Order: sequence, then structure tokens, then C-alpha cells
Amino acid sequence: MYGPLNITPAGLAEEAIRLQQKLASGLQVLRDVEDVDFGATAREEVWRDGKVVLYRYVGDRAPTARVPLLIAYALVNRPYMVDLQDNKSLVRQLLARGEDVYIIDWGYPDRSDRFLTLEDYIERFLGGAVDHLREAHGLDAINLLGICQGGAFSLTYAALNPGKVRNLITMVTPVDFHTPDNMLSSWTRSMDVDLFVDTLGNVPADLMNFCYLTLKPWRLFVQKYVGMTDILDDKEALEDFLRMEKWIFDSPDQAGEAFRQFITMYYHGNGFVNGGIEIGGREVHLGLVEMPVLNIYAEQDHLVPPSASKPLRDLVGSRDYSELAFRGGHIGIYVSSRAQKQVPEAIHDWLAQR
Repeated sequence: MYGPLNITPAGLAEEAIRLQQKLASGLQVLRDVEDVDFGATAREEVWRDGKVVLYRYVGDRAPTARVPLLIAYALVNRPYMVDLQDNKSLVRQLLARGEDVYIIDWGYPDRSDRFLTLEDYIERFLGGAVDHLREAHGLDAINLLGICQGGAFSLTYAALNPGKVRNLITMVTPVDFHTPDNMLSSWTRSMDVDLFVDTLGNVPADLMNFCYLTLKPWRLFVQKYVGMTDILDDKEALEDFLRMEKWIFDSPDQAGEAFRQFITMYYHGNGFVNGGIEIGGREVHLGLVEMPVLNIYAEQDHLVPPSASKPLRDLVGSRDYSELAFRGGHIGIYVSSRAQKQVPEAIHDWLAQR
């Protein structure tokens, strides 16, 4: 008897031989792996304000949708997660269904951007992109898809400019920042953000990444790299792994003043729920979000738990509110095979009905 784990000397020896074979095959595969790239879909620049660029995606056929769809991603990671590779691309799936898809690339802030504010990001950059699309398409309002922090920005913008947003989609978007199961919020709410920003200026990307990784330290620091040995002899799987790693660590610094305001008004003040979010001297009230709203959340999301997203239903003024619960996590909602089938179809069908 060898106990409940059923570990035997013969089994250990067999496992060691398999690992040795994997490593030997992996050495050859690693020599063949090329530098992984990202972005499966052609795109063209259509508008720019400083480092912030608005791109239009170019599909295999002309879009059939009459109203463009603008994607606003979070500031803390690069937006190409929505178009990571051919078989893992929310953008490609939306284009295939006839949507006319645009995305804001926030760029990489440097020391000259230290004093950019939330008003700059929400009214100047996001608002500038919306106004460009309204003018270019001859429309009063466009469709807006906000993801994670970009969803919070989109909600804020829609509340301040309801006449410019025809339909609003939020994906893995925090709304109630004070739910008890939100570990990221618990950490952030104990931060002396004034001391933090006054000391650092812009917030270093490496520091932000370290904080996110330590939310699940065993899974993100150890388990996934141990598990990588299982795919060392599979060139395609290894390239997929490396592409994801490249995205994780390709993070911009955060403009200091905008970071201070976001933490203070959204995390500390829980401003969507309690009030107190003020952008350019105007207070944000989600009750003014009266356009149709589709809120998509991930059931296993460790960054934005469902409890943080679902309160949106009772806060917006819209009479046309829908929810989609996705069985997966914060990243799986973009790249899993289930997401490729479920999420773009749900977005397209919802928009087509409106």
C-alpha cells in the first residue's frame, strides 16, 4: 500500500521518463518556434489624438451593419486581446456577422502624460472617437462596447452623453466596486492612492502586473509554467501559450492623475452606486443611461466577479436591459472556444434586434 495518492516507485520512474521525452522533443520544437505575433485582422487608422488611435477593422467582406460598433478596452492591458489570433478573435467573429468594428488603442503613456485626467480619457479620447464615427457615418449615435475598465468608461460616457450612444454593451465590467468577494477591490480600497501617485508619478506596468498575478499566485506563478511541459512538443500549442504570455506582459504604464481619480471615485467611493463620480465638473448618474443595455459577465471571473457586474440592472435608467452569463473567466470570455461561438453571436443578435 502506498497511500491515497497511489504513488509508486514504478509510477515515478515512468513519469520521469515521459518528462525526459517531453523535454527532449521540446528542445527541437523550441528551435522551430518563431516570434509570436498578435492581431489576426487587418486594420486601418482613421483618427488620432496624440498617442490615442482609432482603428477600423477590415474584414473579408463589406459590413452590412448600418451603425458602427466601437470597442473601448481597459487601460491596463493592450486591446489586441479581442483579436489575438485567427481562431481566437472576437473581432473576426463580429466582422463575419456583418458588424462594422472599430477599436480605440490608448497607446503607451509616458512622463508627458502624467497629468492626463479621466476627463481626457472619457470626454476627449473616447468622446473624440465617438464624434468622429458619428460624423463619418452621418449618424446621431453609434453602438459602444466597453470591456472591463473600458466598460466603466463607456458607462460614464453614456451617462454624460446619452444622445450619442445608440446601444451600449458592457463586458466583464465592474459596477459595484464594494462587493465582499472582490479581492482586487479589497486591496485597492486600502491603498493610499495620493501617496502612491505623488511618489511614483505614472504607475509602472510591471507593478500593476505583479499585483494582478498575485491575486492567483499558485495558478499564475507556478501551475501554468509547470503545465507548459505538457505542450513543449506541440509547436502550435506552445505558440498559443507564448502569445498569451506576450499579451500579459505587454502592459502600458498608467497615467498618474487618471489612475488617482479612477481609484478614488470608482474603487474608494463606489461612485456608480453611491454617486460622486464627477467628470469635467459634471456628475455621473447611471439613471441617465436610457439606451438599450446588454451586460455580459463571466461566472468564474476573479477580477470582476458577477456580483460586481450584475447590479447594473438596478442602476441604469434603461427599460431595455439584458444580461448574458458566460461560463468562464475574465480572459476565457475572449479566447476560449466556447466564447468564440457564444459571445459574438449574442452581441450580433442583440444589436440586430435593435
